[in-house]
Amino acid sequence: MNILLTGVTGYIGRRLLPLLVADGHTVYCCTRDKDRFEVEDSLRANIEVVEIDFLTGDKPANFPEKIDIAYYLIHSMSTGKDYAKLEERAALNFVQILEERQTERVIYLGGIANDKQLSKHLKSRKRVEEILMEGAFNTLVFRAGIIIGSGSASFEIIRDLVEKLPFMITPKWLNTRSQPIAISNVLTYLKKAIHLPFVEDRVFDIGGPDVLTYKEMLLHFSKVRRLKRTIITLPVMTPKLSSYWLYFVTSTSYPLASALVESMKVEVVCKNQDIRLFIKQDLLSYDEALQRAFDKISQHEIVSSWKDAFASGHLNFKISDFITVPRYGCFRDVRSMRVDDEKSSREKIWQIGGERGWYAANFLWRMRGLLDKFVGGVGLRRGRTHENKIDVGDAIDFWRVLYADKEECRLLLFAEMKLPGEAWLEFKIVNGRLVQTATFRPRGLMGRLYWYAVLPFHGVVFSKMLKGIAED
Repeated sequence: MNILLTGVTGYIGRRLLPLLVADGHTVYCCTRDKDRFEVEDSLRANIEVVEIDFLTGDKPANFPEKIDIAYYLIHSMSTGKDYAKLEERAALNFVQILEERQTERVIYLGGIANDKQLSKHLKSRKRVEEILMEGAFNTLVFRAGIIIGSGSASFEIIRDLVEKLPFMITPKWLNTRSQPIAISNVLTYLKKAIHLPFVEDRVFDIGGPDVLTYKEMLLHFSKVRRLKRTIITLPVMTPKLSSYWLYFVTSTSYPLASALVESMKVEVVCKNQDIRLFIKQDLLSYDEALQRAFDKISQHEIVSSWKDAFASGHLNFKISDFITVPRYGCFRDVRSMRVDDEKSSREKIWQIGGERGWYAANFLWRMRGLLDKFVGGVGLRRGRTHENKIDVGDAIDFWRVLYADKEECRLLLFAEMKLPGEAWLEFKIVNGRLVQTATFRPRGLMGRLYWYAVLPFHGVVFSKMLKGIAED
């Protein structure tokens, strides 16, 4: 089959792609920026990359004429207050483009929307669902609640809360019920939906076997991790205060925290689960889903993370616009040092950030991350998805990977922290020397003042980091 896969660089899309290829399908991978789409060599023969932005509706020349199945996995919840308008516009353009082609079925992953009072986030998901159903093709909708898997936003937020806070005073929405589902079960539904015999539009709720409050999910998590946690809920925390609490304690962005808090007041429990009659599988319990996620983490097998989507950061850009580091009008800090062991230094570069840190003055890095959080930035808590692997587009703390070639030994990072300008950090090994370059393009007077304010710290941070990477 010819399959169109949107959201291919997102959490679900990156996991669904190899499953579709393994089943022998030809997959047209839609991405706004082909430069950040990294794929294994084993998949390349069965895919074609289509660079398209459904917010504009402009069709590329290589957009397929015939599409058997199209997956709509586009979401914009992390991008700010206007995400509902963006999601509506993208869906309308998607329908218009597909109606000009031969398309049999669209499969959409939305959110459970059975409560009478829906959040803005769930209203937006439902509106997208309505738009797709107006298209001249068969639409199959799966509505899911919380998805539990290594790297999922829900899993990482719960993990941050439980592992960092032995005692929690929490908002009353922790008593709201939800029906979490394991990522493996979601992928099975999505993959097998291709062959369902329906010719009319259908909507199914999908969830796991457990219905739990958010408080119960936190306590189950602590039990799985063998941690003793005390949770007290208070009715006095306003939505805004709750959003800030979630934002500062976890690795989520503030727009996402705000949207999640609003949605957590709404019960997301399945009603129509008839899909179980047509797609039979063993549904993992919440505890089993948690254990499987930790097994993947311990084996360094995290396929995708919500943090690697551009929407998880402060900026939204095309990599091609920033991969050439400017020089004119920029401040630069260039340092070099002969390396003791090229292989060892290369491994250190590829392990930088996250739990390992930055090889020097990690306290100052953490302070910079905390300051970034206070002004609405992403902070350091995003960490990194893989311990030893780096792909273009990955998040590493408050940096985004623009270029990563291990054989060439060049790593280029772009800052997603809030700055009065733009910043790059580059590492490369040339002729036995490690070259470390920090570049800052200031924006106005404030940008220049910022550079000179942090300049004294560069002597400590950058020189020690260089030495930490270069020496055994």
